[in-house]
Amino acid sequence: MAITNKQVKFNTDILDNRRTQTRIQVYIPKGLHEQPVISRLVSHYGITVIIAAAQVSANVPECSCFELELRGTASQIESALTYLDELDLEVLHQSNSEEDGW
Repeated sequence: MAITNKQVKFNTDILDNRRTQTRIQVYIPKGLHEQPVISRLVSHYGITVIIAAAQVSANVPECSCFELELRGTASQIESALTYLDELDLEVLHQSNSEEDGW
């Protein structure tokens, strides 16, 4: 029995819409402290962002560090991580296969 393109698209959509989560550390340089980097993850990409830890200070010479838990669909999280990459931010993934997914 052949699988049609429509069935493949439907199966791909199911995977893209599956809820998942991942933990990251993101370092935001002082030059971007005035930009709404984290709030854009919510407003532009529709994910839930939980700030698990943060190291922010007016006296930080170089950057601030945030430990974030990102929750959303796989495609939303992928798009959000692409956005952070496009800003040239250092992002460290902390998740493992047992943590990802629900």
